This record gives sequence, C-alpha cells and structure tokens, in this order.
Amino acid sequence: MAGVSWWLLYARSEQVGDGIRRDIYLSVLSAGVFALATAGLITLQTMGLTRLYSQPQQYGWWYLGLSYGAVLILQDAFFYASHRLFHHPALYPWFHQGHHRSRQPTPWTSFAFDPLEAAVQALFLVAVVMLLPLHPVTLLAVLTTMTIWAIVNHLGLDHLPLRFPHHWLGRWLIGPAHHSIHHRRQGLHYGLYFTLWDRVFGTEDATYAQRLQARRGAILP
Repeated sequence: MAGVSWWLLYARSEQVGDGIRRDIYLSVLSAGVFALATAGLITLQTMGLTRLYSQPQQYGWWYLGLSYGAVLILQDAFFYASHRLFHHPALYPWFHQGHHRSRQPTPWTSFAFDPLEAAVQALFLVAVVMLLPLHPVTLLAVLTTMTIWAIVNHLGLDHLPLRFPHHWLGRWLIGPAHHSIHHRRQGLHYGLYFTLWDRVFGTEDATYAQRLQARRGAILP
C-alpha cells in the first residue's frame, strides 16, 4: 500500500534518495517485528489465552462495530501516551529517532519505526486481543484502518487535492495537515486517529484550527 501510494503521488517527480531507502529499511524491520508478534498471537490462541472468537452471533452482530470502535479509541489513547513518551530525550534515540529522520514524510515513512517502537505498538495489539473479545474480522478491520490511516497521514499536503481533508472533520480527525506539523515541530501533535488528546493536553498547535478554517474557506467555492 505504501509503494502504490508513493508510485502514484511521488515517483514521477522524485528520485529514490537515501531518506526513502532508510525508511524502507526501517519498515522492513518493523514488518518483521509485527510478524513475530503475529506468530506469538497465534501461539497464545492455540493455548487458549486470547479472547478471539469465531462465531459473530456469540456477542451479536452489533458488537463487531462496537468492538472495532473501542479498539480504535484505546489504540489512539495508547499511541498518544507512548508517542509522547518516546519523545523524551532519554528514550528518543532508542525508540523514535529513525522515524523523524524524514522531515518531509512520504508513504514509506508510515511504518518506518525503530524496532523497539514497533515492538511496543505490536504488543499493544496482542494485549488488546487478550483483554477484549474480538472477532478476527474486527481485528483485520483495525489493522487495515491503522495501515491506511498511517499512510494517509504521511502523504503531505502538496501531493493531495486542495479539498482533502479540509472539511469539518479535519478539526476532529488527524490527517496529513495535522501530522505534517509534527514532523516539523516535534513538540506538537502526537495523536494517531483523533485530535482529542492533543487538545486535552495542550499539544495541538494553537493556530491549527484557525489556519485549517482559513484554508477551508480559501478552497470552498
């Protein structure tokens, strides 16, 4: 998905530089970490230590949507807390520095995690499956959402249509406009899906809402 996005939006105008090669290298390492976590999850499942269930009617069809939303909310809160923690000077070189070597992110930056950071994020998903009853379809939907959202957040504003994503949802959901600020000013915008925690804890750019509204007004007919 990252490769297709890069080919569509970047490849025709940019060369594959060292920054992109480094992001691809870290992404491959991260994929290996997530693969190990998946193998561990399968092992836990065979031991009866997860709460995965196979019959949707066991908790009701409505629970599929409810559990999907619950995991996204929990993951967003966990990501905000861990992401902000990883920016602490004592942890940053070990957990998060690799991701920020690209000040101008591309789709390849989406999963360019240092191995320790990838392990923390993967362990969260393992822990969720051990704590909450989840259908495999719900887990797959969460992983798909996480992947697509990460790629979209790293696309950059100059490669997207002006109308995207500058509508009323842009104030509540994190997109390229919100996350690109984080790659330029690392003390701001730590969230994954929602702007809630950045607003609650004062880590959202104070001028973000006004500039978003101004840009929205400028592009509307």
